[in-house]
Amino acid sequence: MRKLTTQHLEQTAPSQVVGKSIPHESAAKQVAGEAQFIDDYNLPSGCLHAAVITSQIAKGKVLAQQLDSLQQHPDVVAVIRCQDIPGHQDIGPIFKGDPLLSENEISYFNQPIALILAHSQQLAWQIAHQANQDLVQYQSADRLALSQQDIRDLSQPNATVRPSHCMGEKIDDAQLKRSELQLSGEQEIGGQEHFYLEGQVSLAQPTEDGGIMLYTSSQHPSEVQKLVAEVLGIAFHQVTVDMRRMGGGFGGKETQAAQWACLASLAAWHCNKPVKMRLPRSIDMAVTGKRHPFYNRYQLGLNADGVIESTKLEVNGLCGHSPDLSDAIVDRAMFHSDNAYSLGAAEVVGNRLKTDTVSHTAFRGFGGPQGMILIEQAMQDIAIATSQDALDVRYKNLYRDGHATTHYGMPVEQHQDLHNLIKQLEKNADYRARRRQIDQWNNSNSLIKKGLALSPVKFGISFTAKHLNQAGALLHVYTDGSVQLNHGGTEMGQGLHTKVQQIVAQTLGIPFSYVLITSTRTDKVPNTSPTAASSGSDLNGMAAHNAAKEIKQRLLEFAQQHYQVAEEQIAIEQGQVKLAEQTISWAELVQQAYMQRVPLSATGFYKTPKIWYDREQAQGRPFFYFALGASVSEVSIDTLSGEMSLDRVDILHDVGTSLNPAIDIGQIEGAFIQGLGWLTNEELVWDKQGKLLSNSPANYKIPTIGDYPEQMNITLFDQANPEHSIYRSKAVGEPPFMLAISAWCAIYDAVASISQHQLPAQLDSPATSERILMACQKQYEYMEARYE
Repeated sequence: MRKLTTQHLEQTAPSQVVGKSIPHESAAKQVAGEAQFIDDYNLPSGCLHAAVITSQIAKGKVLAQQLDSLQQHPDVVAVIRCQDIPGHQDIGPIFKGDPLLSENEISYFNQPIALILAHSQQLAWQIAHQANQDLVQYQSADRLALSQQDIRDLSQPNATVRPSHCMGEKIDDAQLKRSELQLSGEQEIGGQEHFYLEGQVSLAQPTEDGGIMLYTSSQHPSEVQKLVAEVLGIAFHQVTVDMRRMGGGFGGKETQAAQWACLASLAAWHCNKPVKMRLPRSIDMAVTGKRHPFYNRYQLGLNADGVIESTKLEVNGLCGHSPDLSDAIVDRAMFHSDNAYSLGAAEVVGNRLKTDTVSHTAFRGFGGPQGMILIEQAMQDIAIATSQDALDVRYKNLYRDGHATTHYGMPVEQHQDLHNLIKQLEKNADYRARRRQIDQWNNSNSLIKKGLALSPVKFGISFTAKHLNQAGALLHVYTDGSVQLNHGGTEMGQGLHTKVQQIVAQTLGIPFSYVLITSTRTDKVPNTSPTAASSGSDLNGMAAHNAAKEIKQRLLEFAQQHYQVAEEQIAIEQGQVKLAEQTISWAELVQQAYMQRVPLSATGFYKTPKIWYDREQAQGRPFFYFALGASVSEVSIDTLSGEMSLDRVDILHDVGTSLNPAIDIGQIEGAFIQGLGWLTNEELVWDKQGKLLSNSPANYKIPTIGDYPEQMNITLFDQANPEHSIYRSKAVGEPPFMLAISAWCAIYDAVASISQHQLPAQLDSPATSERILMACQKQYEYMEARYE
């Protein structure tokens, strides 16, 4: 049963568009199968299909290859290799290390080394697969670094992809020992496959001026435009990227879509024909990066009541073979290693470890979840060390008056709001009574153990790279009153276009249906930032709002002059224009303004205020505001099999003044379930040769309806954003992902109940049935040893 609470929804005035649960703008088309994704587009005449030949070793060199023989194959149109690239050969988004094609040095299993073009997709991939087996010979490296165990020694040469970074102050053992209680712990955290429903796909067409028209499933069209132009050695303006909708992204199409777009464009440029490239699911999973696995450690100095006085944290991201976005991702893990708690005197160190795997990349939360779960484990450990309920430990360590500054120097201005939110959830979820009931159950049942946990979320909103916090929009009003908008954000199912459509309609005072949002295109709004960092609505919504305000002001000034009325006598609501005692339609006003040569097109721009960060000093305000939330999870585990069921989840989440409650609740629900998958059953497995074994739905388990909580209660925290965001809303994309940490903590609680909470649970993530069973066994061994 799911209970969705939107208590403020009925308070929305009839004339308002923002704040209403308007259906997703593509929902009906997607349900009917009418929404077009790139694989649905009719192919241009003469379109070719591309496939990649990929390496069959994880690390080493190509000794010999006979790819020239493929030119004689009757079904092969062309073979394109590294030497055929006219421009840049490395497409690393920030730092170098990501060759488009690599024919000599091999850095991970299934690394692309050549491109095959054929007249059908099936033929192209069949030929590529055969070439993988028969036409390339390799010399493998003697040793591979695939896991944390392989790279524990950071003194090894080339053990990192980027230098380590430190936030806070240096904390030595002597400082920790000044506290009455010292505590330490460690955890291994698995990665996660994006598993977007629409795989990586691009369709490139050559243009008459020697450029490329590109349709691609990407969260960052402007970066794709830049990289395609650099690979081809042409000007940026010769490349146009069009992106109408993605069938999911989750960060997996922020940088990693670029390689396939560049390859399709390279082939189209060489052959002067359209080229389509779509990766089969098993190839997609093998050649694209994942959420970063992490290995984390903490040391705490505490008073006798469990309050943190000094902290030493270490987060180690396993980055793959190249930097990609790992520098910023590990930084984000460091930023969020405090979650909602004051760390006292704190040192936070982040390492970027190199592995011989595909380069890991952005994923919903961008490193934040991997940092946050460390301090949440520490809260569970403190509770056991001090014989307290973990919720009480959390309350004592929350940011509070006198302890409301992060380890990077940013004030937590809403610390009291977070405390109030947790208190409200504790009451709504009946936490204390359920805790007593669960304790009674566990004392009476030896086979099935129950666990309960409440964990908060404090997640910073903004790109930590300051220059990315900008957006543009282009708005046209046509003479019939209809409005067309183009903005820099991309729609991947999260409802961004719907929210921006609502914002424009609300700003202009017209019905939602009057506004149409078109494909994200680099020839309409240039130099856009990726749709990421939960900032899509904040940035693009405000840019669109600014464009709409400019048009509206022009129309108001025209109406004042034309009708000889004061500005305060003019109101535009629901497409009707009130002019003192007279009323005309929106379309009439627009038509009259056009006849008087009033410009009806405008651009809008927005840059996030207040943010700054000095990385060298590790001090600043990297975030515009914090999104807040909390969740309570109740689980049951079978101590003989490790099987886990999620019995109930209660969520109270802060979205500020909701732009669209239904979409926001959908995002919260989906994020929680995706986070649950990361922490419980999604497990990445590589063999000893560096080949990904979990490369299909048959051997990689994402959550299904069977994993859904038996009871799910989601409520929006009804409070406006104190910062001047778009209509005082708050971002909702990433923050609720980390609400699922409460489920992992509840499993920990259930396992620790075996020893009556005397022994911390040794539970890495994902907490699969096997890991839960092993953790239970350690509890039983402890109890047996104690009572022998």
